[in-house]
Amino acid sequence: MAKILVVEDTHSLRKDILEMLHFEGFDVLGAEDGLGGAQAAYNFSPDLIICDILMPGLDGYGVLTELKKDATMSTIPFIFLTDKADKSDMRKGMEMGAYDYLTKPFGAAELIAAVHAQLKKSAALKKMSDKRLDELRENIILALPHEIRTPLTSILSFSDILITDG
Repeated sequence: MAKILVVEDTHSLRKDILEMLHFEGFDVLGAEDGLGGAQAAYNFSPDLIICDILMPGLDGYGVLTELKKDATMSTIPFIFLTDKADKSDMRKGMEMGAYDYLTKPFGAAELIAAVHAQLKKSAALKKMSDKRLDELRENIILALPHEIRTPLTSILSFSDILITDG
């Protein structure tokens, strides 16, 4: 069950999104502002974050910037959900590292599709990363015996010379 954090300052909308995602089978947590959202991300370790941009205090851009500073948080798919519909706002969000950008009002099907798409992409990236890590491990295992044998061969050869000459 994927864990999703929803950072939205409008209580009724946050509640609706949480219920919708819970109904879809996700483990969900809500935060009412940016500071609470950033802290919740560190504590909850979500698989995906949905975040409003326009919030008092730390806005959505600030939340994304804060989370990008941490290596483990920086790879979590991040979806902006906002009233800001200008292309320049959308471009800013995407350039900052958001995976998707949905504008209000939005439909339930649109939000669920975006969530599934981003989780699917994230799983594919993790699978590819795990495959590369396994390949690296195999290469190290294959190369390591040779690296250990090379110095030992020299030591044994010099030992034979010392024993023979001694």
